Amino acid sequence: MHLDYFQHEKSIVESTKIGQGTRIWAMAHILPGAVIGRDCNICDHTFIENDVIVGDRVTIKCGVQLWDGITVEDDVFIGPNATFTNDPFPRSKRYPEKFDRTVIQRGASIGANATILPGITIGERAMIGAGAVITRNVPPLAIVVGNPGRIVGYDGAQSKSAPVTATQEGVGARATHVAGVTLHRLPFAVDMRGSLSFGEIQRQIPFSVSRFFLVYGVPGKEVRGEHAHHRCQQFLICAHGTCSVMADDGTNREEFLLNDPTIGVYLPPRVWGVQYKYSADAVLLVLASDYYDASDYIRSYSDFLGIIHRGDKH
Repeated sequence: MHLDYFQHEKSIVESTKIGQGTRIWAMAHILPGAVIGRDCNICDHTFIENDVIVGDRVTIKCGVQLWDGITVEDDVFIGPNATFTNDPFPRSKRYPEKFDRTVIQRGASIGANATILPGITIGERAMIGAGAVITRNVPPLAIVVGNPGRIVGYDGAQSKSAPVTATQEGVGARATHVAGVTLHRLPFAVDMRGSLSFGEIQRQIPFSVSRFFLVYGVPGKEVRGEHAHHRCQQFLICAHGTCSVMADDGTNREEFLLNDPTIGVYLPPRVWGVQYKYSADAVLLVLASDYYDASDYIRSYSDFLGIIHRGDKH
């Protein structure tokens, strides 16, 4: 029988659902229920169980086992000896009624010897460092290292911050690499009584403010934001402590360090925003142009990219 994929003579392939152009190497074993996409590269000593879906152009390096309950989307890279789990409380001869689904989304990369706990979603184009232990969902584009895994950056996000030592000559706004996002140095005054910083609506704050909220008491490993808005504009100031803001217009990404209450970041509609790296004493002030409206939020990064690239009007 002619196969439209390559199968090494020392591999065992029981599935009939193998995409064209896929290459399966020695000592790989694929069970009957598995579904494998096109142009994949499945390396030596891999094992793929029944309830597994693998997309197109996926690379699975040596020593990887994909157990029941795992979905790997297109263009994913899985490094050697990465470990997936599907039962949070394994016991001999005891089997859960169903497995929580683990999803590795499009374009993500998983480094060698990383461990992924069950029921985790790893977002699009995220990067998991070698040896990292992933205990919770990973946002799109996030770079995660360590045990337990912690976000240390975002793929393609340049880092930018205003000078820590403020000068009156630096007051004002400047453009960034992200469409519509501006970085602001707010006016301030310092004397023997202390320091004061301020902003005026429609001057330093480029919209009428309908709402504000404060984010504080955030453990340093936690991530806030992870959404865009259809209409709402926002202005962010870290009034105390420090945190970082990542802004993404669908093409360009940039990270801003808010380490002084005279620094503000303006986020227009349809910019994906993430706040993380909070210091223990951080207090983030967010000014918003609109009242809270759940329908104004874009919470899926895939949906966000679709809206941006289609140029949808809301």
